[in-house]
Amino acid sequence: MRASRLVSLLLLLQNRGRMTAEQLAVELEVSVRTIYRDVEALMAAGIPLYGEAGHAGGYQLVEGYRTRLTGLTGPEAEALFLTGLPAAAAELGLGAELAATQLKLSAALPAEHRARADRMRQRFHLDAPSWYRSAEPVPLLTTVADAVWEQRKLDIDYYRWTEPREVSRTVCPLGLVLKAGRWYLIAAASPGGRANAYRVGNLRSAVLSGETFERPDFDLAAYWRSYVEEFDARRWRGEAVVRFSPAAVERLTDHADEKVLAAVAAAETDDNGWVTARIPTESPWHAANELLRLGPVEVLSPPELRDLMRSRALEIAALHS
Repeated sequence: MRASRLVSLLLLLQNRGRMTAEQLAVELEVSVRTIYRDVEALMAAGIPLYGEAGHAGGYQLVEGYRTRLTGLTGPEAEALFLTGLPAAAAELGLGAELAATQLKLSAALPAEHRARADRMRQRFHLDAPSWYRSAEPVPLLTTVADAVWEQRKLDIDYYRWTEPREVSRTVCPLGLVLKAGRWYLIAAASPGGRANAYRVGNLRSAVLSGETFERPDFDLAAYWRSYVEEFDARRWRGEAVVRFSPAAVERLTDHADEKVLAAVAAAETDDNGWVTARIPTESPWHAANELLRLGPVEVLSPPELRDLMRSRALEIAALHS
């Protein structure tokens, strides 16, 4: 266990540069005193590691030193091959690089680990887009990715769902997120400004600016977690009481959000197999569109949604009269 921690400590310093004992303790989930002992052990083993006191101090490796130690175990090698998303890499223009990297990694592994990694690649495949939805065309993705990587400002024309529908902005790209087969650009109007999410598929144009910017200390993963939580809080603004037929309940699995599925699963079923559930809704208009996809359902409340379902049904019936 300690040997694995020493390797992790060494690789942390190699990849991140100077780190304090407190930072290392948080990363490795140990006490600061344990870090002190581990650093002494590495120094005693001949690792060119030194520490500096003071507010801006910390531990770091001698400049130019890099270990060849990877410390890969069999399960770790399997996990590396499982993380590959070939389609996403291809969209970013990195398909050939990903293939070359996997070949090099495979060649560097011991025979036993290489066989396990090959089995993992042959038996598991990751497909990000959900059912009933093809991959979204993103012709501007490579331009956006270049702006993110090179820290260059980006001039965009963007189509959104609220008025005004079409907007033009100059943004500082901070990161890219792939969510359920959809790419999102995370960017701010200024380096330290408030970040916003832009769906890359909704970009009408994207032009690299000649102006660069200093990237702030921005945690992309933390931002996205917060964004998703806020999105869910804004999304569910109402409720509806709905009777679902057995056929509608069966179709829910493929079409409904997990919160709707949970509400229906918790509701009681009558003798005829119908389920009456109180479900969260975004808006009457959105709820009507989603419910009409399910087949036989009856909205009991609110009256606005019930009236909207009736009018939609009458329109459909008139077309088929």
